[in-house]
Amino acid sequence: MSLSREKRLRDTLIRDLTTIERFSGRVLRRPLRRYQLPIARAIIDSVLQGRGLTLAVMMSRQAGKNEIAAQVEAFLLNLFRRRGGDLVKAAPTFRPQALNSLARLAAVYHSSRLPPLRREGGYILRAGRARAVFLSAAPGANVVGTTASILLEADEAQDIAEQKWTKDFRPMGASTNVTTVLWGTAWTSRTLLAQTIRALRWAEGRDQVRRVFIVPWQQVAAEVPAYGRYVQNEIERLGRHHPLIRTQYDLEEIDGEAGMFPPYTRALMQGTHSRQRAPTAGREYAILVDVAGEAEGRLEGEQLREECPRKDSTAATIVEISRSALELPRFLVMDRYYWTGTPHHQLYGALLHLAELWSATRLVVDATGVGAGLVSFLRQALGERVTPFTFTLASKSALGWRFLGICNSGRFLDYRDDGDPLRAQFWREAEAADYQVLAGPGQAMRWGVADPTVHDDLLMSAALCAVLDGEVRAPYAGSQIIEAIDPLQ
Repeated sequence: MSLSREKRLRDTLIRDLTTIERFSGRVLRRPLRRYQLPIARAIIDSVLQGRGLTLAVMMSRQAGKNEIAAQVEAFLLNLFRRRGGDLVKAAPTFRPQALNSLARLAAVYHSSRLPPLRREGGYILRAGRARAVFLSAAPGANVVGTTASILLEADEAQDIAEQKWTKDFRPMGASTNVTTVLWGTAWTSRTLLAQTIRALRWAEGRDQVRRVFIVPWQQVAAEVPAYGRYVQNEIERLGRHHPLIRTQYDLEEIDGEAGMFPPYTRALMQGTHSRQRAPTAGREYAILVDVAGEAEGRLEGEQLREECPRKDSTAATIVEISRSALELPRFLVMDRYYWTGTPHHQLYGALLHLAELWSATRLVVDATGVGAGLVSFLRQALGERVTPFTFTLASKSALGWRFLGICNSGRFLDYRDDGDPLRAQFWREAEAADYQVLAGPGQAMRWGVADPTVHDDLLMSAALCAVLDGEVRAPYAGSQIIEAIDPLQ
């Protein structure tokens, strides 16, 4: 195609932005949905008219933002194949996120009528003289020297550090006044995407040019009913107020100032059943154990806690597993036990006694550090009824997210208040618990009780019902849930 003919085509596209619809349906054979088209048109309009706008696209999870991005990239690569230029796309990690974007664009081309792309250097796709360059935006990635002349993109921008983006990526489009697009979902108000959206809202107010596109799950469900049913099932499973529902589907920002278990979550954790000191025939019970170290001196129990208020305790929570063919299982707290500084050989005997007393079908036991030996002896005595759980940053994060889901969906229910001091202690821990979402991909969460005089032993014990949930929902979901919580299991 000659440059004059290319200019005529470009002028035609400027006048008729419905071209992306024809390109999507006739050339790529992958028609975009109605809620996707305005986003694609806005990006292409900014590129073709040389506006150099920065756009932000926030869409609910699995709503098709990657498909829009790939089709826009294919459109622009095809348009600039003779003139040449670079399209640069950043992702929080190279493997798998940047490579996933590369593979998506290659798949779009493969199913189309377009000439095939050539891959270069493992991270570049070429169409004639135009290139799509896929880079990592991880803090230590070396990306200096690349110029974006067609388009600059940030995928999962909520997981990219603002400093990395501002220092290494924004300058890539300075000399070309490149159009920039940040893609992602909601998270906290401090993310790169959230801060960009706030800045763009001011710009929209000045010139009335739309720069921000937010597509919550309800808008997608109106066009894709199956997606709506999927999200409704997730809401039922995790609860309306779960942070993942609020951020990934409702696109609300969350911040940790309200605590991990705000009042509406604690209300959903309140049961109406009475505390029990022994089982009811015909019902199923499990024991959840958070293990602490032994005392080095002679003091134990309350005496030790009074002398050493920061001393952790071993805590056990007895739960009844309430099953229903139509609902997810519920976990009703029946009783609690607490040992401070107790030697582990005595704990071993006490836990064996509880397992016999309650006819427990399962015990989930903390196998971290000093707990490993105790778990080993329990497994020898009780076999596969014992599930060890090792606390790591990743496993504790996943445990916290899943426990929140159980609590927010009303599936963890405490016995009603009867003056039990251990119940009061559990609720002190729940009210004092806080969380922090770490920067970067994966939304890892640090959580617990910061006040060392309050402790979180009973809370950690209760949270192990998230592991139990995975087991009792087997075979259709259990193995995947346990693996997601702790890959060492």
